[in-house]
Amino acid sequence: MTDARAGLDAALAAIRSGPQGGAVAAIFDFGGTVVDAPKSRRLRRKPADVLLGGIRDHMTDGEYSRFLRELSVALAGRSEQELDDVGRRLFQRTVYGYLYPEAWELIRTHRAAGHTIVLVSSLTRFQVAPAAAQLGIEHVLYTPMATSGGVLTGHPDGKTLWHNGKAEAVATFAAAHRVDLEHSYAYADSIADLPMLSLVGHPVAVNADDALSAAADRQHWATLTFRPRRAPRASDYVRTAAGFAGLLGGALFGVASKAPTQDRQRMADALMAHAARNTLRIAGVRVRVTGGEHARSPRPAVFLFNHQSQFDIIIVPEVLGGGVTAIGKKELTKNPVFGPLMRFVGVTFIDRANTAQAKAALRPVVETLRGGLSVAVAPEGTRSYTPEVGPFKKGAFHIAMQAGVPVIPVVIRNAGEICWRNAMVARPGTVDVAILDPIDVSAWEPGDLDDNVARVRQLFVDTLLNWPH
Repeated sequence: MTDARAGLDAALAAIRSGPQGGAVAAIFDFGGTVVDAPKSRRLRRKPADVLLGGIRDHMTDGEYSRFLRELSVALAGRSEQELDDVGRRLFQRTVYGYLYPEAWELIRTHRAAGHTIVLVSSLTRFQVAPAAAQLGIEHVLYTPMATSGGVLTGHPDGKTLWHNGKAEAVATFAAAHRVDLEHSYAYADSIADLPMLSLVGHPVAVNADDALSAAADRQHWATLTFRPRRAPRASDYVRTAAGFAGLLGGALFGVASKAPTQDRQRMADALMAHAARNTLRIAGVRVRVTGGEHARSPRPAVFLFNHQSQFDIIIVPEVLGGGVTAIGKKELTKNPVFGPLMRFVGVTFIDRANTAQAKAALRPVVETLRGGLSVAVAPEGTRSYTPEVGPFKKGAFHIAMQAGVPVIPVVIRNAGEICWRNAMVARPGTVDVAILDPIDVSAWEPGDLDDNVARVRQLFVDTLLNWPH
């Protein structure tokens, strides 16, 4: 275990054992603390370029002044709705990949303690709000922008949340929400945030610049270091291309090795086993499993996995072994690599835009289960932008109840680190998988389904927060 990881684990333990409830706040700076600095264009004129370029760590007074000047040119005359849309697209295309998983762990642990979570930034709502929404943070403080005649002037509306302005905004929020700052936490990376950190009883310097690091040392504040988020390197592209070549080669070898049996299921199992193993080995990805005994028994079952990465469709077959098919979105049929392979192994494709057709497509899956073949499905229905577990759809649970088979949670950690949500490039590393105890759904009543599904989802949340060892 690294010193950085040990420090984070100690911080999480202190939060769990410390004061609980909404009177305690956890206040997070944005750039450099919750999100690393994405790469941006040097010459920034378009609103998207200016907004993305403003998300950075260790910002100085001069850099913030330059950012405000760029804002005044790029945002003037544009509507707030237009810029809200720009901010959402930026998050979904770029920013999400730079969110620190360590920050998410802190946020989730504070939430579990009942603390009031606040995201605060000297930036605009167009940069901060999309991340807050994905992280489930209700309270967001930012520099407001002035409007005139329904469009932005390009200038801040009042005092910016920079230096003392940020501290004042936090103090005002605390007074309005009856927050006890003496027992609260604040996380920031820059010396510009010293006034805000000084407000609380538990200040934490995260990825601190030299000046803040020195101040934290003098005042005996806690410090944390998060692993930098980086874009794929040339070696990652080469390794990924080789991995996909290995996937196709493994798939062909698997089918050919079992072709003499003329047993389609044995060929499908061999395809998945060899394809997954080849891809993981060449890509440099290690899969570390806890609770592996539940992957084999009981069978058949509905295996539920949380979904953050396209690489999940490699990880799940590796973990579960043979005798498993899946449910996937219709769009995957258009993928030139995965589409044909998934059709061969009997994946049921559903159209998420058409509820009636989706339900009809799922009916044969009940017979598949009754015939002895297990099914893997992502109950979130889509990949998440953060490690946060999204809402669960109920289709997989209906199937399990009708077929009379258990559901088995398969909790995946770090897949989004190996391969970002919207990327097909894999980085080397370790993916952790925890296969939890089977859940008997035979006694579930339709009227209690929402509560039961929520309890299963909570198992994923709890496991990600307190990983089994």
